Amino acid sequence: MREGPIRLPPAAYGGPVRRCDEPIPVRVWIPRARFGWTQFDGEADEWTDVAVHVTYRDEHYRTGRAWVWAGAVTRR
Repeated sequence: MREGPIRLPPAAYGGPVRRCDEPIPVRVWIPRARFGWTQFDGEADEWTDVAVHVTYRDEHYRTGRAWVWAGAVTRR
């Protein structure tokens, strides 16, 4: 999908992967090939030392999931 996120490959975020008991509300920067970096509201549910797995809703109300660098995520 051309509007979808550019995800980090598993080798980039490494491990160990830790899971949240409850998703954490976040604001996340998602890189997309066609639009560049766009910020969305989302929820974090997993993380490593360098990356966070988020679920977000884009401007068309579609749900997306992606691993992003930890610096691209802030708590709401």
